[in-house]
Amino acid sequence: MTTQYTITELAREFDVTPRAIRFYEDQGLLSPSREGSSGLRRVYSGRDRTRLKLTLRGKRLGFTLSEIRDLLDVYESPTDTVPQLHAFLDTVARHRDVLERQLEDLNATLEDLAQYEAQARALLESGTHAAVGEEARGPAAAPQAREAKPA
Repeated sequence: MTTQYTITELAREFDVTPRAIRFYEDQGLLSPSREGSSGLRRVYSGRDRTRLKLTLRGKRLGFTLSEIRDLLDVYESPTDTVPQLHAFLDTVARHRDVLERQLEDLNATLEDLAQYEAQARALLESGTHAAVGEEARGPAAAPQAREAKPA
């Protein structure tokens, strides 16, 4: 006898919403059978459970749904494992390149923020509050306070 799961059981086990599981089904990642007189009750197999687990792992690693679908399809193909491993390594390499570029961008942004923060702290320590030039303030600084006009 094969193990079967309801959408509620899978949602609870993997801490996702039933809506997320239905979305993965709509994307072709899961294919439950239908039961009941109207065919509305979804019944997930062990294969579906494994595919959901791998889908969530792929999402956590930042893979797109298209990449996950390709990897799952290659994984389930009855061919030799060498092409499967090459496909997996190609996907991982592409994804690693994207993440490394994002990391470079984040590090540059963090450096800029640290510079602006240091400038702002230096201004506060020196007691300079008004009439600071735009260059010293940085592009992310708040606008200067305006003096009240005499009434």
